[in-house]
Amino acid sequence: MIFDGSSLVYDDLGNKIFALPSYIETSKELTIELKAKDLEQVKSSKKFEITNEKINIKSHIKADKKKKLSTSSGIDDILNALILGTKDYAEKNGFEKCLVSLSGGIDSALVTTIACKAMGTENVRAVTLPSEYSSEHSVSDSKKLCDNLGLDLINIPIIESHSSMTNSLKGLFEGTESNNAEENLQARIRGNFIMSISKKFSWLVLSTGNKTELAMGYCTLYGDMSGGLSAIGDLSKKEVYDLSNWVNRDNKIIPENIIFKKPSAELAPNQFDPFDYDKLSRVVDKIILGSNVTNEHKDLVKKVNINEHKRRQAAPVLRVSKKAFGIGRRIPIVNHFHE
Repeated sequence: MIFDGSSLVYDDLGNKIFALPSYIETSKELTIELKAKDLEQVKSSKKFEITNEKINIKSHIKADKKKKLSTSSGIDDILNALILGTKDYAEKNGFEKCLVSLSGGIDSALVTTIACKAMGTENVRAVTLPSEYSSEHSVSDSKKLCDNLGLDLINIPIIESHSSMTNSLKGLFEGTESNNAEENLQARIRGNFIMSISKKFSWLVLSTGNKTELAMGYCTLYGDMSGGLSAIGDLSKKEVYDLSNWVNRDNKIIPENIIFKKPSAELAPNQFDPFDYDKLSRVVDKIILGSNVTNEHKDLVKKVNINEHKRRQAAPVLRVSKKAFGIGRRIPIVNHFHE
């Protein structure tokens, strides 16, 4: 849970007279001048304590939520919330540095950017783990992002590891067609690498999956789901794009090629994500919130429900929406909701 701050005070006419900033820990003393008749009314109230005509407010001043105003836009609030959430989680759990596995995709690029803003560039480490199916731009885009952020990119190819493990399984897999087992092996090798690095240096691994992927199960247990904190696990894929563009509004921190290229897990030749994320994100958000969806989307509802077992094993998610995966949204792993 991330608390926004944004403390507000209104006068008796509903005018905002005082505001503290959002997502920044701060305090400020407020002096209120009262007329004689108001002072008599205050003295008769149990909510205040009068000492030498000075007023100490005992209870919180309640503000009408409808009148609550933010000092920044909604999308900027989300960014600041994720920055604060990442910083607090790391520091309060004793981590001085964070580690992100860069794939060349938009999710890991956004997580790395948030990490740098939260922890400071000097406390962020980035690693790329290319396989034989990784495109050239995946590594070059990751390098450009790191250059823009002032990071050194650690490059550890996994081609040799993948070949060795595939050969070890060759006898057992002989006579079968290649499927997700071989593809996901790459993701799990990467998961082993980043968790080993994390253990060696006590760096907090930030997993990079978004809410839409977690909903659909389009992620690999013990692979790209590995990590200690899911920084963007409550952002839909559409929100990931929106937030990345917002980050780039003044300076192109995230390379444009990362934003505009087709999303791909790059676990097989010429592989691209099989979704229209703009449409999918909207429907998935409705499903998660429990809103009614049309019969044409019943297969998506089933997909979300049957992947609950993955989310139970995912890293804790920073909550920035009405309902995030994890605490507050519990459904049985074994369920027949689709029936």
